[in-house]
Amino acid sequence: MPTDPVALTAELIRCPSVTPTEGGALRLLETRLSAAGFECRRIDRGGVANLFARWGARGHPASFGFNGHTDVVPAGDTVAWTHAPFGATQAEGWLWGRGAVDMKSGVAAFVAAAIDFVRDTPPDGAIVLAITGDEEGDAVDGTTALLDWMADEGERMSVCLVGEPTSREILGDMMKIGRRGSITAWFTAHGVQGHAAYPQRAQNPIPALARLIERLTAYRLDEGTRHFDPSTLAVTTFDTGNPATNVIPGLCRATVNIRFNEVHSPDSLAEWLRAEADKVTEETGIRFDMETRLSGESFLTPPGVLSDLVARAIETETGQRPELSTSGGTSDARFVKDHCPVVEFGLVGRTMHQVDERVAIDQIGALKRIYSRILADYFG
Repeated sequence: MPTDPVALTAELIRCPSVTPTEGGALRLLETRLSAAGFECRRIDRGGVANLFARWGARGHPASFGFNGHTDVVPAGDTVAWTHAPFGATQAEGWLWGRGAVDMKSGVAAFVAAAIDFVRDTPPDGAIVLAITGDEEGDAVDGTTALLDWMADEGERMSVCLVGEPTSREILGDMMKIGRRGSITAWFTAHGVQGHAAYPQRAQNPIPALARLIERLTAYRLDEGTRHFDPSTLAVTTFDTGNPATNVIPGLCRATVNIRFNEVHSPDSLAEWLRAEADKVTEETGIRFDMETRLSGESFLTPPGVLSDLVARAIETETGQRPELSTSGGTSDARFVKDHCPVVEFGLVGRTMHQVDERVAIDQIGALKRIYSRILADYFG
């Protein structure tokens, strides 16, 4: 019998795999894949559970890879859910639960497609599944741990498809061929604390930091490129930690996040931020400390053989010709791109991370059919 991706998705949802808890999800997949003839290895690192599975010869030049994650964000207020977040209730044509969209349906669809494909039409090549439990967390010991282990062991993916939810309104209307990079900067403005009645005896850091933030947000980083939207800067925190109304604080802090395209590098952005802070220091006398952290660099898999393969399969199964996009946040494709060409395609992501996250049941089967056709066309 064909592997039912809806039933597998429901089983995965019932595993409470909130990052970094494995919750039984990877054990379930390892059992299923091992029974189907896949060689499975648990690649756990730093308290994070990861699963590697391969059917076919190690390092085969035709090795199609799937990447995904079984960890999910917390359910939040469970009372607010229409159905229990880990109950996997089927109602009104939907399958409800945390991770239904992001991305247990995607994992179930490509696992089901891979199992059925190697059973019914064993390919001359290999299928590799790299599944992590750390995509929603720090992403330090997840897909990176799998790729590190693969490099040490001579394991290889020739190409890879990440099953993240990429469709915007209709299944098949969008796939990702890259992502903007993400860098976060933390600023601390150092002043001199004092009494609010005697501001001349203090040095207030708040106006200086506000001036810096105004300069950063008013600056247009770029106009976008052929495949990327314009880079953006968002202020995410501004805080003094001061509950008193009669005290001028000595410190003030703010955080900004930049999503950037290939016009910029992490170093060039950090240099720009530091230069702007130094200008405000010259104007106000307020000193700024700055710390930055890179979440991922921008990358692009140029349109070509891989994107055409996936787009044709999507169009054949759905009638939709997907837009090739680099929009949205980051994903583990930012790590896979250093290993092999990578694209992303999956469900409509409208309810991901929300209360009442749910997926249309018929879309799970449709996604499996798309993944199955991709495998057939790749090995055909």
